[in-house]
Amino acid sequence: MSNADTFVRVEQLVIDRLLALAREEAQIECCGLLAGRGGIISTVLPAKNALRSATAYEIAPAQLFTLLRRMRAEGLDHLGIYHSHPRGENIPSPRDKERAFYPDAAYFIISPLPDARAPVRAFRIRDRQSKELVLQAV
Repeated sequence: MSNADTFVRVEQLVIDRLLALAREEAQIECCGLLAGRGGIISTVLPAKNALRSATAYEIAPAQLFTLLRRMRAEGLDHLGIYHSHPRGENIPSPRDKERAFYPDAAYFIISPLPDARAPVRAFRIRDRQSKELVLQAV
């Protein structure tokens, strides 16, 4: 097992921003991409949830391509994807596992609930199996 399957390195400001975004859009799943350099997530790229749903998210293809082009133009690596679970526990749902199309990305799931034990969590999802990653704030 590699380190990439055990932990994810992320700037503390990114963790704080993800929680703020989830709380701002507490009625629907917020979503977006995460990028950085050298294996450290340093940039949050918010997207619109095309489904406008509290239980599912989707980034429209045109917006996804725009965000990926922006990463490339800024010399950033695509390191993660995030979304929130406004009402449930922030673990991968069956739909999250089924639609995890980027096996090398860290999937961050945020709970906006004030009593969440761990409001920001990250997972590696491959072949519909998930493994929680340790967040290493840098």
